Amino acid sequence: MTEEFRKTPPRPLEPKPFNIPAPFEASLSNGLRVVIVENRRLPIVNFRLAFRFGEVNSPSGLRGLASAVSSLLTQGTEKRTSLQLAEDSENIGASLHASSSSDNTVLSGSSLTIYRREILDLMAEVLLQPSFPENELSLYKENTIKSLEFQRSQSDFLADEQISRIIYGDHPYGIASPKPSEIEKLTREDLIAFHRENFIPADAILFAVGDVDHLSLLSELEEVFSGWTGGETKVVDFPAMPDRTERTLTIVDRIGSAQANIVLANPGVKRNHPDYFKIIVMNQILGAGASSRLFMNIREDKGYTYGAYSSFDARRLCGAFEASAEVRTEVTKESLNEFFYELNRIRDGEVSESELQDAKDYLAGVFPLRAETQEGLTNLIVSQKLNDLPADYLQTYRDNVNNVTRDEVKAVAEKFVTPDKMAMVIVGDAREILAQAEEFSSSIEIYSSEGELQEISNYRTEPGDDPAKINGKWSVTIDFQGQKIPVSFNIEQSEAEFSGAFESAFGAGVLTNGVVTGSRAKADVSIDFQGMPLLAQMNASINGEVLSGVLASSTEGFPELSFTGARE
Repeated sequence: MTEEFRKTPPRPLEPKPFNIPAPFEASLSNGLRVVIVENRRLPIVNFRLAFRFGEVNSPSGLRGLASAVSSLLTQGTEKRTSLQLAEDSENIGASLHASSSSDNTVLSGSSLTIYRREILDLMAEVLLQPSFPENELSLYKENTIKSLEFQRSQSDFLADEQISRIIYGDHPYGIASPKPSEIEKLTREDLIAFHRENFIPADAILFAVGDVDHLSLLSELEEVFSGWTGGETKVVDFPAMPDRTERTLTIVDRIGSAQANIVLANPGVKRNHPDYFKIIVMNQILGAGASSRLFMNIREDKGYTYGAYSSFDARRLCGAFEASAEVRTEVTKESLNEFFYELNRIRDGEVSESELQDAKDYLAGVFPLRAETQEGLTNLIVSQKLNDLPADYLQTYRDNVNNVTRDEVKAVAEKFVTPDKMAMVIVGDAREILAQAEEFSSSIEIYSSEGELQEISNYRTEPGDDPAKINGKWSVTIDFQGQKIPVSFNIEQSEAEFSGAFESAFGAGVLTNGVVTGSRAKADVSIDFQGMPLLAQMNASINGEVLSGVLASSTEGFPELSFTGARE
C-alpha cells in the first residue's frame, strides 16, 4: 500500500531574494549616457554600446543596410584587418562583436577585468575608425544573398514574411527580410554614410556590468571616447499599423508539401505597454509552453502536431500576437477548429485558480534564472533601458506577475486576442489547404513561395479533370540548403499512372506507384544515397511544360526539398 505522504507533493520552497544592485547612471561630456552595475562575483566585465536604431532605419530600397554596417564594424579598421582584430581580442580572452535587430544596434565586448582597458580601446576603434573593406563587403554580400535564397525554402520564413506584411502594413516591421537585389547593390559609400549619420553619442547608451568601480570606470570612459563627438538625434515618424476589420486567409503555396505551417495573428502591444504582465500571464496559460492549453489540445489530445504555441512579439514601436503550429496537411481544417476553440475559450471562459497559479509560479520562478550569469543580467538591463521600462522593472518583476488576477487575464484576452479579425497565414500545398480552410474566411489570397500573388481559381479542384501529361524527360533543380542540385527525370506514363528513373548528385533512383490526378502527380521515390536506400514521396504540379513540387521523407532529419524544372 502506498504510504500516505506520497499522495501529497512537497510544498514549494520559499522564493529566494532577488537583489539587483541599483545602477549608477551618468553622462559623458560628449552626451553619451552611461549605465554601470557593479557585480563583483567574478573578475569579468561586460560592455554593451547600444544605439536606438536598427533595420527600421534602413532607407527604402536598401533594406539590410543597418545589419550590413553592424556586421562589418568588426571586419576591419584603419589600424587592423579583421584577422588582426580577431587575434588581438582572442589574445586577451575577450569577445567583440556587433549586430542589429529591427529596433537596436549593439556593439558588445567582454573580458577579464584586468583587460578592460584593452577591450574598451578595441570597441572605440571599431566604432570610430571602421574601414568597411571592399573584400569584406563582397564576402558579406555573397554570404547574405545565399542565406536569403536559402530562407525561401523554409516554411517558417514564408509564413513570417506574409504575417509581417499583413499585420504591420507600411510600417518598416512589415518587411521581414531584405531582397537579394537590395543586398547586391550595397556599396562601401552607403555603409560609410549610414555609419556617419547614425553612430552618434547623443543616441547611444554604454552599459558596463561586472567587476568595476563606477567612479574609476567613468573617468576611463571619458578618456577612451573623448574623440567621439557630433551628430543629432533623429525623430522618425513611422506609418501606423493598419486596422483590421475581418478575418483573412493567406496561403503560400508549397506544392505537394506534406505539412501545413499555420500562423494566426493580430496586432499586439509595444514592449512597455502597461498591461504587459497581465498579457504574459494570460499567454502562459494559452500557449507559451508544453503545459499550455494549445499544446495540450492540439498536440497531446489530438496528435495533429509536435507543438502548438502562442506568443506576443512586443517590440519597441508596436507588436503582434501569434498562435502557430505545423500540422499534417490532411488535418488543416481540424487544427484550425481547435485553434479558434482555444482562442475563443481564453476570451469567453474563465481560467482556473490552478492554471493561474501555475502560470505565475513558472514566470516568477524562471525570471531570476535569466540573471544568474553576468551575461544574462547585462541583457536584462540593456532591454530595460532600450525599451523604456520603469526604473524598478527588474526589482518588481515577480511582484507584478504575482499580482495578476483571473479577471485581468480575461480582460486582456478579450482586448488583445481577436479571433474574428485574425490574419490566417498557412504555408503548404495550396490546393489541399484551400479546400479545407476557405470556410474560415471570405477574404482569401494565394501567393507563390517567391511572394507573387496567384489566381485562386487555379487551385480549386475540379472533379473529372483529365490527367495531365507527365511523360518524357525533365530537367529540374532541387533546392537543398540554398544550393541548386540538378536532377534528370525520365518518366513513362500510361493514362493516369506513371513510373520512371532519375539521376542526381544524391544518387540514382526510381519513381514507382505514380498517379496523376488532374494537374497533380504523386509517386514513391527510392534513392540509392551513398549505398543506403532512402525512401521519399514526390508531390508535384504539372503546368504545361513546367514541373514543380517537393520531395518529402519520413526519415529523421530529411527536410522537404522543393524542386522545379521543365520538360526537355
